[in-house]
Amino acid sequence: MDHREGRWAKEILACQHADGTWGNMFHSLAQPDGKHPLTTEQALRRLMRLGFTAQDEAIRKALDCMVACLRGERKIDNYWEKGQDWAQYTRLMLSAWIRAFDPDQPEALAFARKWAEPVETAFADGKYDDVVYQTAYAQTFYDGAKPPQRANLAVLYPVQVLQGVLTQATEQRLIQYLLAGEKGIYYVYDKPLNQLPAVFASKETSRYLAAVELLAGYPAGRKLLSFVTDWLEANRDAEGQWDLGPKAKDMVYLPLSDDWRSAQFRKQDCTERIEALLNKLREE
Repeated sequence: MDHREGRWAKEILACQHADGTWGNMFHSLAQPDGKHPLTTEQALRRLMRLGFTAQDEAIRKALDCMVACLRGERKIDNYWEKGQDWAQYTRLMLSAWIRAFDPDQPEALAFARKWAEPVETAFADGKYDDVVYQTAYAQTFYDGAKPPQRANLAVLYPVQVLQGVLTQATEQRLIQYLLAGEKGIYYVYDKPLNQLPAVFASKETSRYLAAVELLAGYPAGRKLLSFVTDWLEANRDAEGQWDLGPKAKDMVYLPLSDDWRSAQFRKQDCTERIEALLNKLREE
């Protein structure tokens, strides 16, 4: 089913500005509350879930804007967080979202490859070394000077931007590190990823799946996620479908269909999402 023609997509597209952005700021992955306009990040994440790609005009406009910002030709917004290098963090966010839709965009790819350097160094001895990572990050981006803030790795943006630029060995080690972390992936899921949600039909499972979908972007790590595949297969219903329940409707990952008043459409959406994830996890 093409959700790009549905209710949710039309509502988001109606809010897009002429320059390709939404709202008055780029950054904020807080869940939409229905009272405030979407940020550009929120809109991009939701549209991606609804099946939009770089071939769609709305995404193309947003990408053109983000690339111009990455090149320093314009500013994405006037927002600035004190106490950190917000210009660097903005470059990371922009590169991550550009690569989510266009992995080979030159400027974003160059930034990703540069970030990959300290990551490769941090895992060189077979497991993650935070001291090595922080030192290598400072050397790569600040000529050895102390950065304004720590370069945390278990965050959406680094995990998203690094897809496709790490060696196979480092990919595997990164996935192992993220699975073992106590706080999941910031902005996505805040619990250990090697522990499955206690209740399958829940919003928590939906958020857990978002983290797994992110990790599934690393081919070398898919075998490490086989326990997720087994868990999903064990939770099919008698009709071979999945149902995450009505509370999974968070206006971020679900729904896809226009209306969930019928359980049929809810199951349809959940099944579509989980089948896509399983197909990704089973790729060679």
